[in-house]
Amino acid sequence: MQGVLKKGAKVAGTIAILKNPITWIIAGILLLLTSIFGFALFVSISLGGENQFESGMSSEGAGGTAQVSPEVLRYEPLIRKYAEENGISEFVGLIMALIQQESGGRLLDVMQSSESIGLLPGAITDPEYSIQIGVKYFAEVMKQAKGDINLALQSYNFGNGFIGYALERGGYSKEIATQFSSMMAAKEGWSRYGDVNYVEHVMRYYNSGNGSVVVVGDGTQSFNVEEVHNIMKEYLGRPYVWGGRTPAAGGFDCSGLLEYAFAQIGIDMYGTAQSQYNKTNPVPEDQIRPGDFVFFSTYKPGASHVGMYVGNGQFINANSSGGTSYSSVEEWKNLYPFLGFRRI
Repeated sequence: MQGVLKKGAKVAGTIAILKNPITWIIAGILLLLTSIFGFALFVSISLGGENQFESGMSSEGAGGTAQVSPEVLRYEPLIRKYAEENGISEFVGLIMALIQQESGGRLLDVMQSSESIGLLPGAITDPEYSIQIGVKYFAEVMKQAKGDINLALQSYNFGNGFIGYALERGGYSKEIATQFSSMMAAKEGWSRYGDVNYVEHVMRYYNSGNGSVVVVGDGTQSFNVEEVHNIMKEYLGRPYVWGGRTPAAGGFDCSGLLEYAFAQIGIDMYGTAQSQYNKTNPVPEDQIRPGDFVFFSTYKPGASHVGMYVGNGQFINANSSGGTSYSSVEEWKNLYPFLGFRRI
């Protein structure tokens, strides 16, 4: 009987709580918050991938900034962990850019590192293990490449056998990578071997920072590439000014930046982008070098935008959205008709 009374008292208490309007207000608030959270989570998942990537998801690394998708960004703690273990913590951003190229963060073998330990492609099914192996391998090729980022990246794609081949021929270049790829494809009986554009493909997701871009000429240009680049670097961040030909204008337009920089070393590149196009000679894309000009057709037919190639798929230029800045050749190719590389 006592149990029955207690049960009845509980029921009566429950009824009393339910009749209290404050109870319903609190419940309503909790329900609203839950709905908002659920909707936000749904939107986050639904818009994952390229939409959020385009809006500028990025990760700061000691060596630069990676512009990557949320799928890659979620692995940053693991990347940082294993980068620190292997003594390459300054390359966290670069490794994230590498992952963006390899898998976009959407595959279990995140760094496509199975082959580096003798397994079939995609054999690793644990993302953390893939990152552990991939970061360790990248640290190894970086060491073997003597700190040459381009050589290390291309070797991550080709295998570390490329390092000795390249070093015997003066180091990394697009031409050396193409030769190695052709040689290995013939040896294996394949139609192609690796990605000869791998460095550019990774670097389009990576910004090493305006102040840290170093351009080294190889002696094939008719001018001192480093000197011209250093002149242009002085004006990074200056706004785009239509018709700007000197610093006194407050900024430059595309052809004005090149005209001014080359004038400082005694080379006449006076004129518009089309004029500079006419004064230069075409260069096959597999033979491009820092110091070559890169041309696009933007607002009218013919050459209407120009910049100077600095390596790693980047060119320095004055443009309406970023002022004097570095831009990706591949990204511009996706936006405007590409007129090619040309050389003084």
